[in-house]
Amino acid sequence: MFKPDILIADDHPLLLKGLEEFLKEKKYNIIATCNDGLSAYNTIIKEKPDIAILDIEMPNLTGVEIAKKCKRHQIKTKVILITLHKEKKFFEVAVKYDIHGYLLKEFALDEIEACIASVVKGEPYFSEKIYKRFTQGSGNHEIIEKLTPSEIKILKLISDEMTSAGIAEFLSISARTVEKHRANIIRKLDLDQKPNALLIWAQRNKELFL
Repeated sequence: MFKPDILIADDHPLLLKGLEEFLKEKKYNIIATCNDGLSAYNTIIKEKPDIAILDIEMPNLTGVEIAKKCKRHQIKTKVILITLHKEKKFFEVAVKYDIHGYLLKEFALDEIEACIASVVKGEPYFSEKIYKRFTQGSGNHEIIEKLTPSEIKILKLISDEMTSAGIAEFLSISARTVEKHRANIIRKLDLDQKPNALLIWAQRNKELFL
């Protein structure tokens, strides 16, 4: 099986070392590691790795800026971005600049091998969580963004079939406050007043707010 030459760049030393050691253990060819964007880009130009795994936010040059430069200068290195961000704007940037992979850091070690295999075949790979979030039910995701952090927290508990009394006890707030949040959520989601309408919606759309 073809093992690509890989560069890794991340300004968090522990994450960089962890990913490097994991891939080396799996017998991948790690030709360089960098802790800032400029050194990563210079190394890409010099070493021409098959794949560059880049943190989306780094000093000097971000992973996105490196991807832009690679596209502009027709550099063949395929870029995989790893990020903590779940915002739609980062996903849209990834698509715009022909980024071949987009992984959330919390799932990076679980998905990196599948991502590399996909990229080697010329097929883009996006973390399942992020892909579903922005390609399915995108209208619902826009609605979710209207909710406050407290309302999202309560919506998660509702999806777990907790009662208002149970939520109040769990969050150490009054049942009246929970009911007020529920009313606001129902209004923002434009749901009808049928019994369990909010519970049904929360369970059907659970992946949007996990």
